[in-house]
Amino acid sequence: EICELVASHCRKGITVMAKVGKKFQAALKLVDREKRYSLQDAFELIAKVKISSKFDETVDMSIRLGVDPKHADQMVRGAVNLPHGTGKTVRVIVFAKGDKAKEAQDAGANVVGAEDLVQKIQTENWLDFDAAVATPDMMGLIGRIARILGPRGLMPNPKVGTVTTDIAKAVRELKGGRVEFRVEKAGIVHAPIGKVSFGSTKLQENARALLELLLKLKPGSAKGQYVKSTTVSTTMGPGIKLDVNEIIGLTAK
Repeated sequence: EICELVASHCRKGITVMAKVGKKFQAALKLVDREKRYSLQDAFELIAKVKISSKFDETVDMSIRLGVDPKHADQMVRGAVNLPHGTGKTVRVIVFAKGDKAKEAQDAGANVVGAEDLVQKIQTENWLDFDAAVATPDMMGLIGRIARILGPRGLMPNPKVGTVTTDIAKAVRELKGGRVEFRVEKAGIVHAPIGKVSFGSTKLQENARALLELLLKLKPGSAKGQYVKSTTVSTTMGPGIKLDVNEIIGLTAK
């Protein structure tokens, strides 16, 4: 169990100390490691296992899928509009010109530009943003900085709606709580679904939105069980395993 927790914390970028803190140990005692919790029970428990009283911890969901991302036809990726947002302020930049640039500004984009914005990223390695949107005619220009944006998951992509002519909609959705996800090499999807302060009901609704979309995105070539395991956790708290059968049943509702 400790090895699993350490691995989970490392994935989140949390420094792992040799000694597990007393608060974490206390939170861990509240979680039955053998139990598979319903969505309702899991999110009612989330508030009890948070560690920090200094900030509103993010609630993350990790879903292990029965896919092999090495095969292009089993690459699961997409974007979901969480009904209650993520609770995070999202900084959005837009690559556009003319009327589309004004449209982006009116929609609340933090920075809008074209050649000047590309040059700023290219020469200054400026990455002070969380998401990038572009009109289709800008993609040739953005190709110059693909090696900078791509590895960081910031490259605009038509598959997730960030390369579009409807700039205003894309900006509003990103700022309103749109979450992009992509299956990792190990077949796991990680995504934030809100803050502890959201409460059980809102977290359940956000979780359902993500899970329902993942189920719809099941590749036709994927064999065997698609959703193998699902865990929710706070930024610093222990993982709570969910009942996979309930998740699979979402498609029938």
